[in-house]
Amino acid sequence: MGILLFGGGGHCKAVIDVIEAEGNWRIAGIVEAPGSTARDVLGYPVVGYDDNLADLLRLCPNALVTVGQIKSPSIRQRIFTRLSEAGFALPSIVSPLARVARSARLGAGSIVMHYAQVGPDASVGVNTIINTRALIEHDAVVGDHCHVATAAVLNGQVVVRDGTLIGSGTICREGITIGANCLIAMGSRVRKPVMDGTFYFGDKSR
Repeated sequence: MGILLFGGGGHCKAVIDVIEAEGNWRIAGIVEAPGSTARDVLGYPVVGYDDNLADLLRLCPNALVTVGQIKSPSIRQRIFTRLSEAGFALPSIVSPLARVARSARLGAGSIVMHYAQVGPDASVGVNTIINTRALIEHDAVVGDHCHVATAAVLNGQVVVRDGTLIGSGTICREGITIGANCLIAMGSRVRKPVMDGTFYFGDKSR
């Protein structure tokens, strides 16, 4: 089946690698923002712009948001909402090199990258990135429009609310809750609950 990738940056390249390895989807093309001059990404053509969703839906009914998320989730969230409202199917994608437990749940439009693990009874919301080598342990909950970055660890029963970024190499103590729209900086050690909208660096919030 064909799938359109919305956003042609670095994260898109990583997603292409996962999709090629998985083998269940044929990349029908890349969709960019109006004004982009890109012609292709890793040999896949730019087939249109995201201001013309009706024509793109006729071209291919399946889509994935491949814009990255370094700070704010707003761009990914906006694209996901528009695609959903336009009628696109938004499948979840799992690398064949990842491990997702039988009892785990993945929301629409989420991706589990190479060597990531999602444990038993863990839950991942919609439009969320579980990046390379990230670990989501048993009974953990990751909300919608989140990014758990490379090699981050959410231990058992951790809850991450919507729109939050967990930076690369971060370790979260079991059972804590991290609020919505937080930015947890790379390499942090999170031992206590974190309130909504917090920038958390190292062992401290700011």
